[in-house]
Amino acid sequence: LVGVYTNRCGERWELQLKGSGKTPYSRNGDGRAVLRSSVREFLCSEAMHYLGIPTSRAASLVVSDDDVWRDQFYNGNIKKERGAIVLRLAKSWFRIGSLEILAHSGELDLLRKLLDFIIQEHFPSIAMKDPNRYLAFFSTVVSETANLISLWMSVGFAHGVCNTDNFSLLSITIDYGPFGFMDSYDPNFVPNTSDDERRYKIGNQASVGQFNLSKLLQALKPLLDPRQKQLASQILKGYGEHYYSCFTELFKTKLGLLGENENDNYLIAFLLKVSLLC
Repeated sequence: LVGVYTNRCGERWELQLKGSGKTPYSRNGDGRAVLRSSVREFLCSEAMHYLGIPTSRAASLVVSDDDVWRDQFYNGNIKKERGAIVLRLAKSWFRIGSLEILAHSGELDLLRKLLDFIIQEHFPSIAMKDPNRYLAFFSTVVSETANLISLWMSVGFAHGVCNTDNFSLLSITIDYGPFGFMDSYDPNFVPNTSDDERRYKIGNQASVGQFNLSKLLQALKPLLDPRQKQLASQILKGYGEHYYSCFTELFKTKLGLLGENENDNYLIAFLLKVSLLC
């Protein structure tokens, strides 16, 4: 993260470099990015924006003189590639994992401070003096995550690595890695060649979203009282219904279906099955 920029429209953007080298959070990696993946992130994040799907944006791409060694297909064949750096923007880069790691390490004071900061900066509809503000925050993230994944499904987008560290707390699409778009409908579509177990296949995205939200709830529980914990569990149980409702409305719009008809869901399922058979 290199800074925060407020544009002439009053919009606040966090600027982040991808591929610029090691940071304290680089783990065992070199912090570099190759040109091919950088171009793909630039193009896809802009495409998703113009498809109307919440996403990070790409501001610039610079080719690097550094050589980057990568095993593109994870088959032991390491090759030298051209490096690149993407300047990407988002309203926030905080993820579910940002809270999860603090709860896991028992840093509850820091967890509370960070959560209050995120709510104050990015959730203006939630009053900071509201004793139920964490519950309201969780409810918003649950519903917006369901909305985001239904939008992914409506255009056949598979993220590829749907772990908690790649799920934004603002429910935007971030961290474009081994993503892909289906050419034809296939719920088993996997764009990530390293995902041998098909854990993040496109048909699993909604359920993986619920799993990640359960991890968010687990991180929040030390800050909730018993009543709030019970209400939060009920909110999480409503995720599936909210996702299904949003998914159905998106596909009804695609088909030009107006009003409510008990056969709408059957028609959507039937057409998807026909697409699979074709």
